[in-house]
Amino acid sequence: MKKFVFAVLGAACAQPLVACDLCSVYAANEARGEIGKGFFAGVAGQFTHFGTLQEDGHKVPNDAHQSLDSSITQVLLGYNFNERFGAQVSVPIIHRSFQRADGFDIDRGTESGPGDVSLIGHAQLVRRESKNGTFAWNILGGVKFPTGSTRRLHEEVDELNAVEVEGAPESGIHGHDLTLGSGSFDGIVGTSVFARYRRAFIGASAQYFIRTKGDFGYQFANDLTWSGGPGALLILKDRYTLSLQANVSGETKAKDDFNGGKADDTGITSVFLGPEILFTWRDKLSAELGADVPVSIDNTALQIVADWRVRFALTWHF
Repeated sequence: MKKFVFAVLGAACAQPLVACDLCSVYAANEARGEIGKGFFAGVAGQFTHFGTLQEDGHKVPNDAHQSLDSSITQVLLGYNFNERFGAQVSVPIIHRSFQRADGFDIDRGTESGPGDVSLIGHAQLVRRESKNGTFAWNILGGVKFPTGSTRRLHEEVDELNAVEVEGAPESGIHGHDLTLGSGSFDGIVGTSVFARYRRAFIGASAQYFIRTKGDFGYQFANDLTWSGGPGALLILKDRYTLSLQANVSGETKAKDDFNGGKADDTGITSVFLGPEILFTWRDKLSAELGADVPVSIDNTALQIVADWRVRFALTWHF
């Protein structure tokens, strides 16, 4: 039972993809010591549909039917040095399709390619277990490298010299929404906790991104993402487990810095809610599937905001 409870712990406390497409990094919690020494590999993805225009936190008409579909898939490879410490490399593959206002015209397009690669180390500081209970506390830290294309980010420079078309709808989708990379070296720190009593558990995790100035003098604001909630082990067998968690997640991000000032349309605080299914098979496979809808989004200026998102993750231990 101990082995499978900790396998579920790994899935429940995994650092998730939430909120910010560009910044969030999936960190397999199995890399933090629940499974043991050795290599692991995985894939984690999030698809988000943005179809609502909001100005200063209030919904406004979307006469141009502006929308953004964003898919980010992270391929990860890692190694557990022992039962407490591990490391992983995460490579995001991004695809975005959009429709936005361009004066009185409609601009449609796509942007695809690799994003910014991250290198993360994990440590499990505390682990306590008994027949009826479990408690674990984990931390992570790492670096995000400027490997993704910043071609779209140059649109922020172009907009400085653009002539506004009087009476035309304003675009809610800009270069900072479409770029694949930031052009900056950024720091990543995070933590997660997990507690179980018999078949009931609660898990929570958070990541904080420390931004530096990137290409074209653009600096994304520091970003805090978090998630967590209660859950229950529904099935606990010798070869597999299945659990269900009520997941609450969110993001808090200030305005980005650009051209000696603040980019007004970049600040956001959001909260999402949705279920997550967690499955493990032996000590080899862990899988997650979840869906979220926003319950609160407070943004600055005019932005396209999320309507819903779907998340998944698969991790295999060799």
